[in-house]
Amino acid sequence: MGVGLGAGRGGAAGRGAKPAHFGYGCRPRLPATEFAMPNPNALPEATAATRAVRVWDLPTRVFHWLLASMVVALIVTGYVGALDWHMRIGLMVLALLVFRLVWGLVGGRWSRFASFIYAPATLLRYLRGQQRPGEHFEVGHNPLGSLSVLGMLALLLVQVATGLVADDEVATTGPLNKYVANARALAATAWHTGAGQWILIAMVVLHLAAILFYKRRGISLVKPMLVGDKLLAGEVPPSRDTWATRLLALVLALLCMTGAGLLAKLGG
Repeated sequence: MGVGLGAGRGGAAGRGAKPAHFGYGCRPRLPATEFAMPNPNALPEATAATRAVRVWDLPTRVFHWLLASMVVALIVTGYVGALDWHMRIGLMVLALLVFRLVWGLVGGRWSRFASFIYAPATLLRYLRGQQRPGEHFEVGHNPLGSLSVLGMLALLLVQVATGLVADDEVATTGPLNKYVANARALAATAWHTGAGQWILIAMVVLHLAAILFYKRRGISLVKPMLVGDKLLAGEVPPSRDTWATRLLALVLALLCMTGAGLLAKLGG
C-alpha cells in the first residue's frame, strides 16, 4: 500500500524515478568492511610476529662446512688413490669430530647435545605430529634430523678409528697400525674400504635428499647454517654467539688439531 501511494503522487518525478526494489538485478550497498575480500598476500599473525633468532653459532657453522668439505675430499682421495692426502684429511676430520664432541657440551644452546638427543617416546610423538608446548622441534635439529646427525658423527668416528689402524698391504698404514694385531688391522681395513665407505656415501646422499625434501616444503636448512639465524615465532631462546665463545672455540680447535698432529707422529 505504501508503494502505491508514493507512485500516485510522484507526478513526472515519480514516473522518471526508478523504483527501489530488491530483485535479482541489484543488491543493497553494504559497508566496505562487510564485503571486502581478504588480501591473499597478507601474512598470518604468527608469521608477521616472527623475529630472527640466532640458532647456529659461528663455531658450529664453520665446523659444519669444514666437515662437509672434508668428507667429500676423503671420498675423492680414497677413490683416486691419493692415500697420503687421504690420511692427512682423515686426521683433520678426527680433530673436527673431537671439537664437535666438546662443543656439544659447552657450545651454543642449539648446538649442545642436550638440545637434540631425544627419548624414543619423543621421536614417536614427533612422527605423529603431537608436539608439546616448549619443545621447539622447528628450531634446531628435530627428533628425526637428530638421528641423522648423531648417526653421521658416529659413523665418521668409526671410519677414522679404523683408518688409524688400517693397512692396505701395499704402502700405506695408519699411524696406530703397529699397536694392534695384524688380524685386527686387516678387519679394520676391510670395514674401512668396504661397508663403512658405502654406508657413509649412503648417509651423505640421504642428507642431501632431506635438504631437498624440506626445500620443496618451503623450509631452508642451508641458509640458517650459513647466516646462523632463523625466523621464528614466539619466545625462542637464542644460542650464545659472542666473541668470547668464538675465542673459546678457536682455542679448543687448536688443541684438537695439535692432538691430531701428535697422533700422526706416533706412526713415525
